[in-house]
Amino acid sequence: MSSTFQLDTATSRANPTPTPMKRLTVPAIRKRKEGGVTAEPIVMLTAYTARQAQLLDAHCDVLLVGDSLGQVIYGLPSSVPVTLDMMVAHGAAVVRGSYHSVVIVDMPFGSYEASPQQAFENASRLLKETGCAGVKLEGGEAMAPTVEFLVKRGIPVIGHVGLTPQAVNVLGGYNARGRSDAEAAKIVSDAKALDAAGAFAIVIEGVVEPIAIDVTKAVACPTIGIGASAQCDGQVLVTEDMLGMFERVPRFVRRYEEIADTISAAAERYATDVRSRAFPGVEQTYQPK
Repeated sequence: MSSTFQLDTATSRANPTPTPMKRLTVPAIRKRKEGGVTAEPIVMLTAYTARQAQLLDAHCDVLLVGDSLGQVIYGLPSSVPVTLDMMVAHGAAVVRGSYHSVVIVDMPFGSYEASPQQAFENASRLLKETGCAGVKLEGGEAMAPTVEFLVKRGIPVIGHVGLTPQAVNVLGGYNARGRSDAEAAKIVSDAKALDAAGAFAIVIEGVVEPIAIDVTKAVACPTIGIGASAQCDGQVLVTEDMLGMFERVPRFVRRYEEIADTISAAAERYATDVRSRAFPGVEQTYQPK
C-alpha cells in the first residue's frame, strides 16, 4: 500500500488516500512492442493539472506533462521560455492527480543540452520533486549520449524526433519534416540513435507518414505519433487541442469535443443571471436584532 492524492470535487482539495499503487511501469510500456509488433497501441495525452490528470488517468497509458503548457497554460508564444520550475510544479500536480498512468515530464529548453551532467542534475530534480516515472527530451543523434547517460543512471527517457518545437527558431516554423531525402534519412538515423541509447519510447512529431512508418519499423522501442502516422505504436495529442479549447489547432488534430463553446456558453448564462439579479443566494440564517 502507498499513498496517492485524490481531488475531492466537493471541496477542491487534494487529500491523501491510501490506495494500491497499480501504476503502469516504464518496462510495461516498453514491452508493448515485441518483435516489431505492438498489439495494443499506447494511449498518451498531455496533462498539466491535478484535476485534468484525474479525468484522463483511467483512459491513458501515459500522461505527458508537456512543455506545451507554455502556450496552453501561460499564453507564451512557444515552449522556449518554459522553465524547470514550471515543469516541476505542474508535474507534481499531475502525479498527485493520477494513480494508473505512467507520468512523463518534458525537460524544458536549456535544461539538458549543455552536457549529460546538466541533464542528469535537472532530470533527477524532476523525478525527486514530482514523483514522475521519467522524462522526455528533444533531439536525435546529438542527444543520444545524453540519453544513454541518463538511462544508465536510472532515469527513463522518451526521445523526440522530427518536428522538435524547442528548435522552432532553427527550423523556421512548425512545418512537417521529412519532405526531402536528406531530412528523411536524418530523422530515421536520429531515431535509431535514440533507440540504441536506451530510450524506452520515441515521439515522432510532424513527420510525413512514410517516414514515420520507416522509423517505426527501424527501431525496437515503441514510437508515439503526433501528426505522423496511425501506424506508429501509439499516439499523443495536446488534450486542449483534442477537446477544442482553441479556435485554431493543427490540421492533424481530431477534435472530439468543442469545450470552448461549452465554457463560453456557461459563462454567458452566469453573467446573464448576475446582471438580472437572478443569481441564487445563500439561505439567510442570521437574524438581526
